[in-house]
Amino acid sequence: MTSPTDFRPRRSVLYMPGSNARALEKAKTLDADTLILDLEDAVAPDAKDSAREAVVAAVKAGGYGHRELVIRINAADTPWGAADLEAAVAARPDAILIPKVSTAADIERIADRVNAGHAPAKVKLWAMMETPLAMLNARDIAAAARNPETRLACFVMGTNDLAKETRARILPGRAPMMPWLMTCVAAARAYGLDIVDGVYNDFNNESGFAAECLEGAEIGMDGKTLIHPKQVGPANAAFSPSDEEVNWARRIIAEFDKPENARKGAIQVEGKMVERLHADMGRRLVALAEAIAARK
Repeated sequence: MTSPTDFRPRRSVLYMPGSNARALEKAKTLDADTLILDLEDAVAPDAKDSAREAVVAAVKAGGYGHRELVIRINAADTPWGAADLEAAVAARPDAILIPKVSTAADIERIADRVNAGHAPAKVKLWAMMETPLAMLNARDIAAAARNPETRLACFVMGTNDLAKETRARILPGRAPMMPWLMTCVAAARAYGLDIVDGVYNDFNNESGFAAECLEGAEIGMDGKTLIHPKQVGPANAAFSPSDEEVNWARRIIAEFDKPENARKGAIQVEGKMVERLHADMGRRLVALAEAIAARK
């Protein structure tokens, strides 16, 4: 079974503006699984350089505990992209989030520069999936992860940019976007990547946010990107397995682990027929629950 120390929950992935020193400090107290220290959308052009310095200093200083640290850089074709990438490599966060990924070549070019900078293996690359081309090329982008040199570990859905570029509307239930969301989920799963859902813009609409979190969990997302600290708790709850689910998974695993069931593909557990694939699913669910518990 996967060890809790090897399993990284990404239920709540909170964007923090790199230009806001107070926010960077407050992030150390929040119960988010992951923090995206943002140099892109959240930072005005005249604050890009100072934000870069602040984010690098924050990552190097540490103090964020169990929280995974990700730096979102500006796109390579912007005036700040090259300097952002160089600084992010030097800071050695857990991951670098690349915006506007449209092809596998976009990942490979950034990976070459990260590797040339001798970043340790723990520095992964995450891809923002937010362009029409990214939706068309999702399989090829995810397939880049077959080469460990690309460091690709996670997809992040950029639903606001996707809506802008496609002119699709973001509606309750997200019917216009659902084909793209599911395409990216399938691509991510096919090549062993995590995937986190896009943001919910109306952070004061608690019921709407809860509904979209549940929707994300139901379609297979690992978690959700967030724009406000008040969204952390509900996201953690929505993407955490319930005690009932964990207990049922443990019972299935225990039954399949019995010697007499070692070669069976399906068995009865408490009057219900379950297959070995349910035990495999249960092991992942238990690993997630144990990883969450280990952080408390």
